[in-house]
Amino acid sequence: MNGLDVEKCYLSYQLRGEEICSKMIEAIQNLGFGDTDIERLPVYSAADFNLIKDPYTAEFNLVGVWLDSHKHQIGNIQFLGNGSFYAEYDVVKQHPKKSQWFVEAMTAWGKDGKIKTEAKLLPSL
Repeated sequence: MNGLDVEKCYLSYQLRGEEICSKMIEAIQNLGFGDTDIERLPVYSAADFNLIKDPYTAEFNLVGVWLDSHKHQIGNIQFLGNGSFYAEYDVVKQHPKKSQWFVEAMTAWGKDGKIKTEAKLLPSL
């Protein structure tokens, strides 16, 4: 696999990836976070992409990673050979409406045009 393969896969998933990111941002905002409460939001074009060989299926999956300003990973998105995907993006903030909860991350998954999102919540200390 080479850079051209990554670019080809990136472009083939671009519309789907942008839709997934949009749904994740919408879900984060639906929790009550404002536009400036989260330093960075999941944007498809902002991820660094590679093709990773799945050891089980031996297929190459497109995997994108989001990094913060210190180059620490804050999220990822994976497109699997069977048409499904999974994404997770760190929020790491107190829930803005429910003080008993801490929002660890927002996840998204789906297949065949369906996108589901769910916040990963932890009880507040």
